[in-house]
Amino acid sequence: MSRVGKKIIDIPSGIEISEKDGIIIVKKSNKTIEVDTKSRVKATLDKASLSFERVGDDAQSSAYWGTYRSLVANAIEGLHKGYEKSLEINGVGYRAAVKGKTLELQLGYSHPINFEIPQDIMITIEKNIINIKGISKQEVGQTAAIIRAYRKPEPYKGKGVKYVDEHIVRKAGKTAS
Repeated sequence: MSRVGKKIIDIPSGIEISEKDGIIIVKKSNKTIEVDTKSRVKATLDKASLSFERVGDDAQSSAYWGTYRSLVANAIEGLHKGYEKSLEINGVGYRAAVKGKTLELQLGYSHPINFEIPQDIMITIEKNIINIKGISKQEVGQTAAIIRAYRKPEPYKGKGVKYVDEHIVRKAGKTAS
């Protein structure tokens, strides 16, 4: 049985939650996130809390129970606080710049890489740190993963794009005998 699904979600002030045809709508001012539960779980809304119940008794419904509870909790936290990931660029001549809705990366290739910034994502750059902010945990993480994949950090000198809190295991280089 899901332990995650049992947890009750506390709703912060300023966030409105409604349900329509199996879709849970989370609103804060002009921002909205919709979570489609496909009627696999039943949501119960109290004054300042939200709880979920399973629809069936099989293992599949138990898995959906915890999954949809986590997705709604992430939507609430995203609208309340937001999500942020930071990437660090290491390497001589490696740099990044935001030009309008495009992130221009120079990562040692013969050409610059132009990455179109998704609509709900905000990217800022401070020296060699790329900060990615947004309300959707999935979009922020996916954007960071795509940017990191352009030049993954290599194990000898550590050149490339890595998460700020990521530790790169270094290998020993060639030794003269």
